[in-house]
Amino acid sequence: MKKLEGVFPVLVTPMKNQTDIDWDGYRQNIEHFIEAGVTGIAINGSTGEFVSLTKEERFKAVEVAVDQIKGRMTLIVGTAAETTAEAIIYTQQAEQAGADAALLINSYYAHPKDEEIYVHFKSVAESVKFPIMIYNNPFTSGVDIGLETILKVGRDVPNITHIKESSGSIGKARDIVRQGQNDIEVFCGSEDLAIESLLVGAVGWISVSGNIVPELVTKLYSQVKEGNLEAAWAIYDRLLPLCAFLEGSGKYVQITKRAMELKGWAGGPCRLPRLPLTEEEDAQLKAIMTNLDVLAIEHY
Repeated sequence: MKKLEGVFPVLVTPMKNQTDIDWDGYRQNIEHFIEAGVTGIAINGSTGEFVSLTKEERFKAVEVAVDQIKGRMTLIVGTAAETTAEAIIYTQQAEQAGADAALLINSYYAHPKDEEIYVHFKSVAESVKFPIMIYNNPFTSGVDIGLETILKVGRDVPNITHIKESSGSIGKARDIVRQGQNDIEVFCGSEDLAIESLLVGAVGWISVSGNIVPELVTKLYSQVKEGNLEAAWAIYDRLLPLCAFLEGSGKYVQITKRAMELKGWAGGPCRLPRLPLTEEEDAQLKAIMTNLDVLAIEHY
Protein backbone atom coordinates (compact mmCIF):
# COMPACT_ATOMS: atom_id res chain seq x y z
CA MET A 1 0.00 0.00 0.00
CA LYS A 2 1.18 3.49 -0.83
CA LYS A 3 2.43 5.48 2.16
CA LEU A 4 0.29 8.54 2.81
CA GLU A 5 1.97 11.67 4.14
CA GLY A 6 2.34 15.34 3.23
CA VAL A 7 -0.15 18.02 2.20
CA PHE A 8 -3.13 17.15 0.02
CA PRO A 9 -5.28 20.01 -1.31
CA VAL A 10 -8.92 18.88 -1.29
CA LEU A 11 -10.12 19.98 -4.71
CA VAL A 12 -13.20 21.81 -5.87
CA THR A 13 -15.27 20.41 -8.70
CA PRO A 14 -15.24 23.27 -11.25
CA MET A 15 -18.50 23.95 -13.03
CA LYS A 16 -19.58 25.91 -16.09
CA ASN A 17 -23.10 26.40 -14.71
CA GLN A 18 -25.60 24.66 -12.45
CA THR A 19 -25.72 21.68 -14.80
CA ASP A 20 -22.35 21.11 -16.46
CA ILE A 21 -19.05 20.23 -14.82
CA ASP A 22 -16.01 21.91 -16.40
CA TRP A 23 -14.01 18.77 -17.11
CA ASP A 24 -11.33 20.62 -19.08
CA GLY A 25 -10.91 23.01 -16.16
CA TYR A 26 -10.79 20.05 -13.78
CA ARG A 27 -7.89 18.57 -15.74
CA GLN A 28 -6.12 21.93 -15.91
CA ASN A 29 -6.47 22.44 -12.17
CA ILE A 30 -4.95 19.02 -11.50
CA GLU A 31 -2.04 19.90 -13.78
CA HIS A 32 -1.52 23.15 -11.84
CA PHE A 33 -1.26 21.15 -8.60
CA ILE A 34 1.25 18.77 -10.12
CA GLU A 35 3.34 21.78 -11.22
CA ALA A 36 3.03 23.23 -7.69
CA GLY A 37 4.75 20.15 -6.28
CA VAL A 38 2.09 18.97 -3.86
CA THR A 39 2.32 15.42 -2.56
CA GLY A 40 -1.13 14.59 -3.87
CA ILE A 41 -4.74 15.69 -4.08
CA ALA A 42 -8.05 14.63 -2.57
CA ILE A 43 -11.19 14.73 -4.71
CA ASN A 44 -14.92 14.17 -4.19
CA GLY A 45 -14.77 15.59 -0.68
CA SER A 46 -16.95 18.22 0.96
CA THR A 47 -15.02 20.97 -0.83
CA GLY A 48 -15.67 19.07 -4.06
CA GLU A 49 -19.44 19.23 -3.39
CA PHE A 50 -19.76 15.44 -3.45
CA VAL A 51 -23.29 15.60 -2.05
CA SER A 52 -24.30 17.72 -5.05
CA LEU A 53 -22.84 15.33 -7.62
CA THR A 54 -24.58 12.40 -9.23
CA LYS A 55 -23.16 8.90 -8.95
CA GLU A 56 -22.06 9.11 -12.58
CA GLU A 57 -20.31 12.44 -11.99
CA ARG A 58 -18.47 11.10 -8.95
CA PHE A 59 -17.33 8.07 -10.93
CA LYS A 60 -16.17 10.23 -13.83
CA ALA A 61 -14.28 12.60 -11.50
CA VAL A 62 -12.22 9.64 -10.32
CA GLU A 63 -11.59 8.36 -13.83
CA VAL A 64 -10.57 11.78 -15.15
CA ALA A 65 -8.27 12.43 -12.18
CA VAL A 66 -6.54 9.06 -12.51
CA ASP A 67 -6.06 9.63 -16.25
CA GLN A 68 -4.71 13.15 -15.76
CA ILE A 69 -2.33 12.26 -12.94
CA LYS A 70 -0.88 9.17 -14.65
CA GLY A 71 0.96 8.17 -11.49
CA ARG A 72 2.70 11.52 -11.02
CA MET A 73 1.24 12.13 -7.56
CA THR A 74 -0.98 10.43 -5.00
CA LEU A 75 -4.77 10.48 -5.40
CA ILE A 76 -7.15 10.15 -2.45
CA VAL A 77 -10.85 9.83 -3.30
CA GLY A 78 -13.70 10.75 -1.01
CA THR A 79 -16.12 7.81 -1.02
CA ALA A 80 -18.65 8.95 1.55
CA ALA A 81 -22.26 7.88 1.36
CA GLU A 82 -25.16 7.72 3.76
CA THR A 83 -25.43 3.93 3.62
CA THR A 84 -22.70 1.35 3.98
CA ALA A 85 -23.73 -0.36 0.74
CA GLU A 86 -23.35 2.88 -1.24
CA ALA A 87 -20.01 3.66 0.39
CA ILE A 88 -18.76 0.23 -0.65
CA ILE A 89 -19.75 0.93 -4.26
CA TYR A 90 -17.92 4.27 -4.33
CA THR A 91 -14.86 2.84 -2.59
CA GLN A 92 -14.60 -0.17 -4.86
CA GLN A 93 -14.94 2.05 -7.93
CA ALA A 94 -12.14 4.30 -6.72
CA GLU A 95 -9.83 1.33 -6.20
CA GLN A 96 -10.71 -0.26 -9.54
CA ALA A 97 -10.18 3.05 -11.37
CA GLY A 98 -6.65 3.32 -10.02
CA ALA A 99 -6.85 5.73 -7.06
CA ASP A 100 -4.32 5.30 -4.27
CA ALA A 101 -6.61 5.54 -1.23
CA ALA A 102 -10.11 6.45 -0.06
CA LEU A 103 -11.32 9.02 2.46
CA LEU A 104 -14.39 7.81 4.33
CA ILE A 105 -16.63 9.61 6.79
CA ASN A 106 -19.44 8.00 8.79
CA SER A 107 -23.08 8.42 7.80
CA TYR A 108 -23.86 12.12 8.07
CA TYR A 109 -27.69 12.08 8.39
CA ALA A 110 -28.28 9.06 10.62
CA HIS A 111 -25.94 10.29 13.40
CA PRO A 112 -24.82 6.71 14.08
CA LYS A 113 -23.53 5.41 17.40
CA ASP A 114 -19.89 4.41 17.77
CA GLU A 115 -20.59 0.69 17.34
CA GLU A 116 -22.43 1.48 14.10
CA ILE A 117 -19.57 3.67 12.88
CA TYR A 118 -17.14 0.84 13.62
CA VAL A 119 -19.16 -1.62 11.53
CA HIS A 120 -19.52 0.92 8.72
CA PHE A 121 -15.79 1.62 8.48
CA LYS A 122 -14.85 -2.04 8.85
CA SER A 123 -17.33 -3.23 6.22
CA VAL A 124 -16.23 -0.69 3.64
CA ALA A 125 -12.51 -1.20 4.26
CA GLU A 126 -12.79 -4.97 4.02
CA SER A 127 -14.41 -4.66 0.58
CA VAL A 128 -11.13 -3.30 -0.88
CA LYS A 129 -7.39 -3.70 -0.48
CA PHE A 130 -6.05 -0.15 -0.81
CA PRO A 131 -5.62 2.22 2.19
CA ILE A 132 -8.62 3.79 3.86
CA MET A 133 -8.38 7.11 5.69
CA ILE A 134 -11.34 7.41 8.03
CA TYR A 135 -12.66 10.87 8.82
CA ASN A 136 -13.82 12.43 12.08
CA ASN A 137 -15.74 15.64 11.45
CA PRO A 138 -18.50 16.25 14.01
CA PHE A 139 -19.38 19.61 12.46
CA THR A 140 -20.42 17.88 9.22
CA SER A 141 -21.58 14.48 10.39
CA GLY A 142 -23.02 15.41 13.76
CA VAL A 143 -20.93 12.76 15.53
CA ASP A 144 -17.56 13.06 17.27
CA ILE A 145 -16.19 9.55 16.96
CA GLY A 146 -14.90 8.20 20.26
CA LEU A 147 -11.17 7.74 20.72
CA GLU A 148 -11.54 4.04 21.57
CA THR A 149 -13.55 3.42 18.40
CA ILE A 150 -10.90 5.12 16.28
CA LEU A 151 -8.13 3.11 17.90
CA LYS A 152 -10.07 -0.16 17.70
CA VAL A 153 -10.94 0.07 14.02
CA GLY A 154 -7.37 1.08 13.20
CA ARG A 155 -6.11 -1.90 15.18
CA ASP A 156 -8.63 -4.42 13.82
CA VAL A 157 -8.64 -3.52 10.10
CA PRO A 158 -5.21 -3.59 8.45
CA ASN A 159 -6.02 -1.27 5.55
CA ILE A 160 -7.55 1.43 7.76
CA THR A 161 -4.26 3.24 8.01
CA HIS A 162 -5.06 6.91 8.70
CA ILE A 163 -7.61 9.29 10.14
CA LYS A 164 -8.41 12.80 9.02
CA GLU A 165 -9.01 14.46 12.39
CA SER A 166 -11.29 17.50 12.14
CA SER A 167 -12.88 17.73 15.56
CA GLY A 168 -10.95 20.91 16.35
CA SER A 169 -9.41 19.26 19.44
CA ILE A 170 -5.64 19.16 19.36
CA GLY A 171 -5.86 16.89 22.39
CA LYS A 172 -7.73 14.31 20.36
CA ALA A 173 -5.12 14.40 17.59
CA ARG A 174 -2.43 13.99 20.24
CA ASP A 175 -4.16 11.04 21.88
CA ILE A 176 -4.67 9.22 18.58
CA VAL A 177 -0.99 9.69 17.75
CA ARG A 178 0.20 8.59 21.18
CA GLN A 179 -2.15 5.65 21.64
CA GLY A 180 -2.54 4.54 18.03
CA GLN A 181 1.11 3.94 17.24
CA ASN A 182 1.56 1.24 14.57
CA ASP A 183 -2.23 1.07 14.09
CA ILE A 184 -3.39 4.41 12.69
CA GLU A 185 -1.76 7.70 11.70
CA VAL A 186 -3.22 11.20 11.83
CA PHE A 187 -3.82 13.74 9.09
CA CYS A 188 -4.82 17.24 10.15
CA GLY A 189 -8.27 18.20 8.88
CA SER A 190 -8.53 21.64 10.49
CA GLU A 191 -7.25 24.69 8.63
CA ASP A 192 -6.32 26.50 11.83
CA LEU A 193 -4.52 23.62 13.58
CA ALA A 194 -2.01 22.60 10.93
CA ILE A 195 1.29 23.25 12.70
CA GLU A 196 -0.15 22.21 16.04
CA SER A 197 -1.24 18.87 14.57
CA LEU A 198 2.14 18.26 12.93
CA LEU A 199 3.92 19.05 16.20
CA VAL A 200 1.93 16.40 18.08
CA GLY A 201 2.75 13.81 15.42
CA ALA A 202 0.37 14.16 12.46
CA VAL A 203 1.95 12.94 9.23
CA GLY A 204 -0.08 15.06 6.83
CA TRP A 205 -2.74 17.66 6.18
CA ILE A 206 -5.86 17.47 4.01
CA SER A 207 -6.04 21.18 3.22
CA VAL A 208 -8.75 23.42 1.81
CA SER A 209 -6.38 26.40 1.72
CA GLY A 210 -4.05 24.20 -0.32
CA ASN A 211 -6.32 24.87 -3.29
CA ILE A 212 -5.49 28.55 -3.09
CA VAL A 213 -1.83 28.49 -2.01
CA PRO A 214 -0.51 24.98 -2.74
CA GLU A 215 3.15 26.01 -2.74
CA LEU A 216 2.79 27.81 0.58
CA VAL A 217 1.12 24.94 2.45
CA THR A 218 3.68 22.52 1.01
CA LYS A 219 6.49 24.77 2.19
CA LEU A 220 4.94 25.01 5.66
CA TYR A 221 4.84 21.23 5.91
CA SER A 222 8.44 20.80 4.78
CA GLN A 223 9.69 23.45 7.20
CA VAL A 224 8.03 21.70 10.13
CA LYS A 225 9.39 18.32 9.08
CA GLU A 226 12.89 19.81 8.75
CA GLY A 227 12.64 21.38 12.20
CA ASN A 228 12.65 24.96 10.94
CA LEU A 229 9.85 26.04 13.22
CA GLU A 230 10.51 29.77 13.07
CA ALA A 231 10.18 29.70 9.28
CA ALA A 232 7.10 27.48 9.53
CA TRP A 233 5.38 29.84 11.96
CA ALA A 234 6.18 32.80 9.69
CA ILE A 235 4.38 31.03 6.84
CA TYR A 236 1.50 30.04 9.09
CA ASP A 237 1.04 33.59 10.35
CA ARG A 238 0.52 34.62 6.73
CA LEU A 239 -1.90 31.74 6.13
CA LEU A 240 -4.06 32.10 9.23
CA PRO A 241 -6.35 34.89 7.98
CA LEU A 242 -7.28 32.67 5.03
CA CYS A 243 -7.64 29.65 7.30
CA ALA A 244 -9.88 31.57 9.70
CA PHE A 245 -12.05 32.83 6.82
CA LEU A 246 -12.47 29.31 5.48
CA GLU A 247 -13.25 27.83 8.90
CA GLY A 248 -15.48 30.60 10.18
CA SER A 249 -17.51 31.71 7.18
CA GLY A 250 -19.64 28.63 6.59
CA LYS A 251 -18.89 29.18 2.90
CA TYR A 252 -15.61 27.34 2.42
CA VAL A 253 -16.76 25.87 -0.92
CA GLN A 254 -17.81 29.24 -2.32
CA ILE A 255 -14.63 30.88 -1.02
CA THR A 256 -12.42 28.25 -2.61
CA LYS A 257 -14.17 28.25 -5.98
CA ARG A 258 -14.09 32.05 -6.13
CA ALA A 259 -10.42 32.03 -5.15
CA MET A 260 -9.67 29.63 -7.99
CA GLU A 261 -11.28 32.07 -10.40
CA LEU A 262 -9.32 34.98 -8.95
CA LYS A 263 -6.15 32.97 -9.60
CA GLY A 264 -7.18 32.34 -13.19
CA TRP A 265 -7.95 28.67 -12.49
CA ALA A 266 -11.25 26.85 -13.00
CA GLY A 267 -13.90 27.44 -10.35
CA GLY A 268 -17.39 28.35 -11.45
CA PRO A 269 -20.61 28.44 -9.44
CA CYS A 270 -21.65 26.11 -6.68
CA ARG A 271 -24.76 24.03 -7.12
CA LEU A 272 -27.80 25.23 -5.24
CA PRO A 273 -28.61 25.63 -2.42
CA ARG A 274 -25.15 27.22 -2.06
CA LEU A 275 -25.23 30.87 -3.14
CA PRO A 276 -22.26 33.03 -4.21
CA LEU A 277 -20.27 35.19 -1.82
CA THR A 278 -21.71 38.57 -0.91
CA GLU A 279 -19.89 41.71 -2.09
CA GLU A 280 -18.40 42.11 1.38
CA GLU A 281 -17.19 38.50 1.49
CA ASP A 282 -15.75 38.81 -2.00
CA ALA A 283 -13.85 41.94 -1.01
CA GLN A 284 -12.53 40.19 2.11
CA LEU A 285 -11.29 37.28 0.02
CA LYS A 286 -9.55 39.59 -2.46
CA ALA A 287 -7.82 41.41 0.39
CA ILE A 288 -6.60 38.13 1.90
CA MET A 289 -5.35 36.90 -1.46
CA THR A 290 -3.59 40.17 -2.16
CA ASN A 291 -1.72 39.79 1.13
CA LEU A 292 -0.77 36.28 0.08
CA ASP A 293 0.42 37.50 -3.34
CA VAL A 294 -1.76 35.01 -5.20
CA LEU A 295 -4.36 37.31 -6.75
CA ALA A 296 -4.39 37.37 -10.54
CA ILE A 297 -5.45 41.02 -10.90
CA GLU A 298 -6.41 40.66 -14.53
CA HIS A 299 -9.14 38.19 -13.69
CA TYR A 300 -11.49 40.43 -11.74
